[in-house]
Formats: sequence, structure tokens, C-alpha cells
Amino acid sequence: MKLVTFVAASLCAATLASAAGAASPQNFPGAPGALTLAGKCAKLVVGKLDATKGCQGELASVTLVNGQVTLIFTSGGKMLGFQGDGTQIKPGSAGNVTLPLNLIVTGVGQKMTGQVKVTGSCTLGNPYNGKPIAIECSAKSTDTAFTGSFKTSGKAPKQK
Repeated sequence: MKLVTFVAASLCAATLASAAGAASPQNFPGAPGALTLAGKCAKLVVGKLDATKGCQGELASVTLVNGQVTLIFTSGGKMLGFQGDGTQIKPGSAGNVTLPLNLIVTGVGQKMTGQVKVTGSCTLGNPYNGKPIAIECSAKSTDTAFTGSFKTSGKAPKQK
């Protein structure tokens, strides 16, 4: 299953704008559009369900024209997206940034199946620097905890 198909179908590809006149793609997550990152999924847990074993070695990042950023993990044909307001990204330590989260989105195949309001954050580095980076996401709803961790290969993201 291709992340690109899910991204296009589930996150309203019609709202994705071209990068013309927008921020440089060297700024991650960057301008509206979809990117994929190659690497290794280190952890994916939803509540008490550990989905790490089936977690794929590709992470999608989707930025919408309204600034919403979704980092999408895939495991066993299911998608788990950590979503937050990209305009609220704050600098962190060691060159990392922090994306505050407000929503978890879920999907199966090419369809979105749900969303839940959360509080939490993702901490990430710049994958364009030529070195592997870690993307660490943690969020909680009223009754469930969500954790995702991904280490990139050091290769630049691919525009989709």
C-alpha cells in the first residue's frame, strides 16, 4: 500500500497547494504538499497495543495550506497520523523543533476511519542536513496514549 495514495485520498489532496511562492522545501516540514522519509520505525504504540513489529520503514509528512502538519506512521495496512498546527512549531534543543499536537487521525487502506482530539507534541530535526534524525511523537486523549518514534536514514525527503 502506498502512503501517497492514502495521503491523496484521505487528507484532501485538493487542499494541497503548489510550493510556488511558499517556504523553501529545505525547511521541514515545509511548504504545502506531501513528503516521505525513509528509515526505521522504532516504536508505534496505541494504548496497550504495540504495533512496532509491523511498522513500515517509511514515514509520510503532509502539510496542508492551512498550516496543519500530519506525520503518518503505517503498520499492518493501518495509518496513524500525529497532527498539529505547523504555524505553532517552536525551536527546541540541539537543532530540533517541537510541533504541538491537537489531533490523531486514523485510516485503513485509502480511507480515513477516525480522529480524536489529543494533547502532545512531536520533536524532530531537519532531515535535509544529510544526517539521520529522530522523529519522536507522544500524545494523549482522554483515555488513550499514542507514541510514535522514527529514525530517518539520512537521505533527504522525497516530494510526492
